[in-house]
Amino acid sequence: MFSTKRVVSATILGVVFGIVCWLLARSSGETTWYLTLSIILSRTVMGFAIGISAWQIWWWLHGISMGIIFSLPMAFNAFFVPEKGCSIFCWTIVMGIIYGFLIELITTKAFKATVAKE
Repeated sequence: MFSTKRVVSATILGVVFGIVCWLLARSSGETTWYLTLSIILSRTVMGFAIGISAWQIWWWLHGISMGIIFSLPMAFNAFFVPEKGCSIFCWTIVMGIIYGFLIELITTKAFKATVAKE
């Protein structure tokens, strides 16, 4: 079972970090509308998944794990950019870890919306 407060707060934080991620990507060059949508949606889905997840592990490990898992699909698309593919791949994973950690930190500690115990 999951908490509505946890799902809503984690999803909203996912949207916020999706916009931050898009702004960081846009600062290094022009982004297309479909890349913008992809970036924001991937972080939103990560926030939602963090909110509904019932993993009974340390909160910080949960955020980091979810950040890695949900960053991989977007990171592999980076290899379509010939001259910067490896760099974009690595930074997508690193930033996904940071966003996952921050979403979990804020949701668990600031909003006090922990994973519901069964």
